[in-house]
Amino acid sequence: MAGFTGWLRFGKLCTRSPGVLGARAVLSRGWQGERLQRVRLLSSWDEEHSTPVEGLSYIQGPTRCRLVNKTVGQCLEATAQRVPDREALVVPQENIRLTFSQLKEEVDKAAAGFLRIGLRKGDRLGMWGPNSYAWVLIQLATAKMGVILVSINPAYQAAELEYALMKVGCKALAFPKQFKSQQYYNILKQICQELETAQPGALKSQRLPDLTTVISLDVPLPGTLLLEDVMAAGSTEQHLAHLRHAEKFLSCHDPINILFTSGTTGNPKGAILSHYNVINNANLVGERMRLHLKPPEQLRAVLPSPLYHCLGSVGGTLVNLMHGATLILSSPSFDGKKALEAISKERGSYLYGTPTMYVDILNQPEFSSYDISSMCGGVIGGSSAPPELIRAMINKLNMKELVVAYGTTENSPVTFMCSAEDSVEQKAETVGRIMPHTEAQIVNMQTGDLVELNSPGELCIRGYCIMLGYWADPQKTAEAIGQDKWYRTGDIAMMDEWGFCKIVGRSKDMIIRGGENIYPAELEDFFHTHPKVQEVQVVGVKDARMGEEICACIRLKQGEQTTAEEIKAFCKGKISHFKIPRYIVFVPNYPLTISGKIQKFKLREQMEQHLNL
Repeated sequence: MAGFTGWLRFGKLCTRSPGVLGARAVLSRGWQGERLQRVRLLSSWDEEHSTPVEGLSYIQGPTRCRLVNKTVGQCLEATAQRVPDREALVVPQENIRLTFSQLKEEVDKAAAGFLRIGLRKGDRLGMWGPNSYAWVLIQLATAKMGVILVSINPAYQAAELEYALMKVGCKALAFPKQFKSQQYYNILKQICQELETAQPGALKSQRLPDLTTVISLDVPLPGTLLLEDVMAAGSTEQHLAHLRHAEKFLSCHDPINILFTSGTTGNPKGAILSHYNVINNANLVGERMRLHLKPPEQLRAVLPSPLYHCLGSVGGTLVNLMHGATLILSSPSFDGKKALEAISKERGSYLYGTPTMYVDILNQPEFSSYDISSMCGGVIGGSSAPPELIRAMINKLNMKELVVAYGTTENSPVTFMCSAEDSVEQKAETVGRIMPHTEAQIVNMQTGDLVELNSPGELCIRGYCIMLGYWADPQKTAEAIGQDKWYRTGDIAMMDEWGFCKIVGRSKDMIIRGGENIYPAELEDFFHTHPKVQEVQVVGVKDARMGEEICACIRLKQGEQTTAEEIKAFCKGKISHFKIPRYIVFVPNYPLTISGKIQKFKLREQMEQHLNL
């Protein structure tokens, strides 16, 4: 495959087996029979939580469960056969309501249509837009026919979009015409002037040489194919047969998704995940949530989280697909009121979100007027949550089976997770215990040696869940994953004698604002393009609602003057809205080490004191 060399292959823990879906066995029974079968599986492994070895911070998750050697398409087929008439996807704002059987039919048409317009296994298709029916459809259709889905942040502006498309060589790009103030078609035209006069499906762009196919999700636009027409073209028996033939050449170890992530230096990197990575992570997350033991009426998950994040695409789409649960997309972008409306009207039983999302949901003015009696659990992840929030979610939102999840995009994503029966204190103070078929170790960052229990060090992960690598970046891949296959998270963690893990800090400077990962170096590079800026350092400062807010500490060039408002205005339309700093502070200098390095932790402390936070 062009553009990427030296893939790292993992999955040594995999056992060759048909997996744990048991689709045929369940066809002739109701959910009670399935529940009895699952209880036997559960008692054999999931309740036997692993413990650390010899007082050191090393642990291996249970391995008695079998990993799944299937593609996403095969899993969709199995679920559609097992529960064909159960609702699979509900999108209230689009009046969409599909069963698993109907969803499979639509996915097949889209996948066959993509083949019809010339997309092939290994090509990259960028999905750029807010949550929608089309997002889920394209996620599953690309996986079914072997195209790699590139998840693009819907808030990206022209320069960010150009970088993403060029980095991974996208052959196709799909998006709606606009969402709120984000004019997707017009933004693309800024970097692709040939679009308006191009023959649909035959674009030739000077700045984006790999991009040949642009797909509009909703309305006809010059130079684009309409998704509806692509699906119609793929709905003939001839093209569906072509799809079935193409599927025979897919492997569960093929790449399925590229998601952009980064450390604190340079531009975002494209983490490559395989079917094997995400299918098994989704299956095991659902098992830890006890979804396989629930009756159908308790398998209705409300997702306000973005699908371009791993939490949404894996924890949302794929967890529900694997366990025959209904996915309810409450709104195109996060809206606390819409989430409560979806719970009430759709009888939602599970909710996904970041701490910031839950704060907003709990603080809705008319919270008490919504019927949340159907709620029983959910997932919180993305950043650390204060104990008071955990308790409020359990008590006010009726989420008795709430679980806390921890992971990274590079880990597909979940590696540690609480269980429903864990105490409130364990959920509030830790990220749970290691997931099955996953190893974790906490090491001294200077020596690389294992640290003792309850001692801080860098958390490292190994197992089936590790990404294939960073696209076209073997050097960054090697920096993240050693020859021993351990992935270094950059997070500082502690592990106790029962195997519970606590994240106590980050070795990287990444800012997590409301669940969004923000990379200071990227913003610092941008601010240096301002003609009046001499130097800038970006830090995260604490915030009760968002967890962290961005603070840009700017040194101006000699004799220059400007205002915070002017700096923020400079940002608009050039970087995503969530990256624009809330705080702009003009400083004469920065705290330095003896060797002259900037001490960001001290700068953060100074800013929090200066801003009275």
